[in-house]
Amino acid sequence: MSEPLSSNAIIYAILSINSEISLQKDYLESPDVSPEERENEEGILDDLEQAFMEFIEYYKPYRHADKTLPDITELLTSEL
Repeated sequence: MSEPLSSNAIIYAILSINSEISLQKDYLESPDVSPEERENEEGILDDLEQAFMEFIEYYKPYRHADKTLPDITELLTSEL
């Protein structure tokens, strides 16, 4: 049986995935993406965004139980 994720692990995952989404969007806006790659790269972005939303949903109960944890907006706008 696996142990539940800690709130810190979830926070790090959210921040990491959010960063990857930003990088992927920048890449998709660049001329470096060939037409052949575009569909695959957009699929990767979709997967990243889905994972991000799933971790946000997973984080909500932790935040509800522990009000000392940052809310999502604060988490995403703070400097590391």
